[in-house]
Amino acid sequence: MRKVFHIKWWHPLAAAVLLAVLALWAQDDARETEAAAPQPVLVIDAGHGGADGGAVAADGTTESGVNLDIALRLEALARFWGIQTVMTRDSEDIAYPDSAASIAAKKVADQHARVGLVNNTPGAVLLSIHQNKYPAASPHGIQVFYGKVSGGQELAEMAQGNLTALLCPDNRRLAAPIGQDIYLMKNVNCPAVLVECGFLSNPGDLANLKTDTYRMKLAAVLLGSYLQYTRGTIT
Repeated sequence: MRKVFHIKWWHPLAAAVLLAVLALWAQDDARETEAAAPQPVLVIDAGHGGADGGAVAADGTTESGVNLDIALRLEALARFWGIQTVMTRDSEDIAYPDSAASIAAKKVADQHARVGLVNNTPGAVLLSIHQNKYPAASPHGIQVFYGKVSGGQELAEMAQGNLTALLCPDNRRLAAPIGQDIYLMKNVNCPAVLVECGFLSNPGDLANLKTDTYRMKLAAVLLGSYLQYTRGTIT
């Protein structure tokens, strides 16, 4: 069942973060236009899910659950601001075709379905949410990757800069092109970014990622970055 967020999860600190990011793109009260510009659609992808839990922290925290929680917060904020959204999943349950008997086959079917959903959404801008993991505990921080379609790099650099400035100022990671082995990012035909929100293998990152407040701040900064990006692309 889909988790629904109500106003009770709002936190003053998260509100301050959202307002700070919105200030990056709202430099004036409003812009006059002769006609309403076509609006993009924010496609929110909570990575993994279903039979694929993704990375797992030492304490058993699963990536798929963290991804989904952040994605749902982002979608709730976006709806509050009147932004059109599509989610590739809104629960931990995924309906697989009967032909997908193995976990590997289920993963393939799910990725194909997500690509189809994105590519059939006019005006899509994809934001895929993930968590990182490394054998050693020392790597930490947020990193944003972008796909090959024009606009992805611009969005990724905005998001990386905002996330670093507002959430982890000691982070030295930079926005970078995504590897060719990421099926979803490789096959979508729209501007797309993938956000590694932190390392489940790092105690500090994990402690942050397990709190509602930090997840809300991530969602708020990502929304602000999306608004900053779309304001620059809609004329």
